[in-house]
Parts: sequence; structure tokens; C-alpha cells
Amino acid sequence: MATNGATTSGELRAHNRVRLLRAVHDCGATLTRSRLTRDLELARGTASVLVAELADSALLHEEPAAEHGRGRPTQVPGPHPHGPIALAVDVREDAWEVTECSLGGQATVLEVRRHDGTPEGAFGPLGEVLRGQVDRLGPRVVGVGLAVAGPVRAGGLVDVAHLDWRSVDVPALLDLPPLGPPPEGGRTAYGAPPAGDGTTHDTPPAGHGAAHGMPLVGNDTAFAALAEARRGVLRGVRVGLHLHVDFDLGGVLVVDGRPLAGAGGIGAEFGHMPLTGGAEPCACGARGCWGREVGTNALLRRLGLAHGGGRGRDRAERVFADAAAGDAEAARALAANARALGTGVAALVNAHDPEVVSLSGFGVDLHARALAALTEPFGDGLMAIRRERPPRLASSTLGWRGALIGAMESVFDAFLTVEGVQAWRRARTAAPA
Repeated sequence: MATNGATTSGELRAHNRVRLLRAVHDCGATLTRSRLTRDLELARGTASVLVAELADSALLHEEPAAEHGRGRPTQVPGPHPHGPIALAVDVREDAWEVTECSLGGQATVLEVRRHDGTPEGAFGPLGEVLRGQVDRLGPRVVGVGLAVAGPVRAGGLVDVAHLDWRSVDVPALLDLPPLGPPPEGGRTAYGAPPAGDGTTHDTPPAGHGAAHGMPLVGNDTAFAALAEARRGVLRGVRVGLHLHVDFDLGGVLVVDGRPLAGAGGIGAEFGHMPLTGGAEPCACGARGCWGREVGTNALLRRLGLAHGGGRGRDRAERVFADAAAGDAEAARALAANARALGTGVAALVNAHDPEVVSLSGFGVDLHARALAALTEPFGDGLMAIRRERPPRLASSTLGWRGALIGAMESVFDAFLTVEGVQAWRRARTAAPA
């Protein structure tokens, strides 16, 4: 059992509290205490003490397992009814959604609302809703994770080229109060990257957030990729490639469960690579971007329908339905979208050598309804040495929830540290942390 340099019994116990909480979260609060004890290589007595401490601190609550053999019922540790909450938000080009998430990943949708496509129209009302939820839940809110459909720079500055959003200061527009109880010294811990405590995910969250309880703002594709690595088709995959298709598309390489953010944190932009031979100018400033040929905007543009500005999702869904009903023109537009997707995927596979390529958003629909148009250029574009064992193309099993789930994971990554858990316990118990 790794101790992460703990030198005293108190440090070791604090380390093991975090390991146990992380294990409960990662398994979706489905494993029994005895199974967790074995997996974490803890003594039974140690596990009992840890569970009792965490229950007293409103971090865990146990329920009898649904099925058990003879004797005393087996207990399953899960979220405490008064335990920590992550508020996860997905801000798309046309609407946003807010969910309340507990340890283990259970999510409750709080509100879904359309917006007008402007930063003020999107984040102003969203900030009001989030402040209301923070007031309602109080110090139970340990962080806000927010996914947006564009590059995110340090400090939560967002650019969404096709909405003409440039250097939008999301934290300032949201105007949230400090989140979570302050740790020793008074500085709010949540929203800052983990400080290296030896837990399962000893990496910074997949988002940009400052100290003092600022929201963690991240790219939607990067968050969706994080969700696939934790709870989806990329779980246990050493090298994966995730692509999210919506109005256009984004993509990111995932290595050992971690989306690679790049030197400046804005690496999930495969959609702005010239992978298909096009030369048209893109709103991002480049030419020939792959995203000009894949996604809702490309689909509607090919059919001569109104598109852009974060509008047209309903029309695109009707095109998918028309193609399935036998409409030849809709089917041709869908096939063109899928061919462009397959061509670009082949180029990325040649470059990155992933084991699995996962698709989310409308990528799932393209995979299901235009598979031949997708796989033919994909196969043709692969190097000969890759055709013998090509990577698997896998549709997400998380639906459109990936960005929300990734936003939640980023918040709990920041909270589930020795410092974060100690701060929570100090605020709720008089016991030494």
C-alpha cells in the first residue's frame, strides 16, 4: 500500500481517508465495505475506523447491500445526505444545464435554459442560478465545474470563435462567492489543482480555476474525454482519442486517463487542424479547419439551411431523422459529414496511435446512421501497418452527459485531497484532522 511519504500515524490516516473516499467515488458508490477494504489493502479494523470518522464528518453514509448471504448484512459506503456537492454546468452555444452531483457521481438536473448566444446573455442568468444554489446548499458546495464549447485559457478566459466570443472572463460574469469551507489559514482550497496527495488521480483537474473558490472552467471536449476515461469507453485505455461533435467538433488525446491539455491548457482543438484538404477560412482565424466539414453547421450548410450563431440544433436533428426515413438529400449530407469525420480520424490515428477512438455528441449518430461512409475513408486513410490492427471506433455510452460528468470529476479531483478533506472535517467536527 502506497503511503505517499506519510511519516506519522495521523498523516497515514488522513491519506487513507482520501483513498477510501476516492475509491467510493470512482466505483459509483457500488462496492461493499469489505470489497473496498481488500482493494485498498486496509486492515478491517482500520477500514471500520475510517468509515466511522467519515460518517461523523458527513462525508460517507452506509446502506445495506441489496443482496447478501447469511449473517450480518454487508454495508455499501456511499454519499452522505448532507455531504459534499459539486455543481456541474454544461454551457453549449444555445443553452446551458446545471446539475447537482454527489460523491459517487449521482447527478440531479437543477435547471436547463436557452440563452441568446452572447456572453452576458449566457453567463449573467447562469450566475444568478448558481448563486441561488450556493445559498441553498451552503458550504456543502465544494466547487463549480463549468464546460464551455471553446478554448479556455488561464483564469477562465473563453473564446468561442463561431459565436464571436473573445477573451470572455467567465468567472467575472458568474460573480460567484467563495466556495467550500476555508482550510487552515483561511484560504479556500477548492477550485485549485490537487496538491499531490497520492490519490488515484494525482493530476490537476481538466479545467482552469484559481484559488479562493473560483469555478473550474474547462473545454467541453476535454471534460467529455475525462468522463470517458473515468466512467465510459476509455476507462482502462492507456492511449485513447476522444472526439466530440456538436455544431463543429473538438478532439483531444487521452493518455493514462488524462486528457492532454497542452502547454497553455488549450490543446483540445483537433477540429482546427487542416485534415481534409479544405481551404475555407474559419472563424478561428485559420484556414481549412476540419470542423468546417463536420458537425451541425457543416450539415446545414451543405443543405443550404440557416446555420451559425449557435442555432440549428433542432434542424440538424430533423435532418438525421429525415435521412433515417429515406430522404436521399438528407442522407447524402449525412454521408458527407461522416466521410469528413472518417478522413480526419485516420490522420489522427496515424499520428497518435490510439487503442480506441471514442465519439460523443452527434458523433454517436454519425457512427450509428452513416457507418459505411465513416469507416471507408477511415480505413483508406490508415497507414498499411495500422490496417492489420486498427483502433476500435466506439460510441460514447454517456450520451450528451459527458461534459457534465467531466465537469463534476474535475471538482471532486480538486476536493478529494488531504487538504480538501481536512478543511471539510474541520468545518463540521471538533475531532483532530
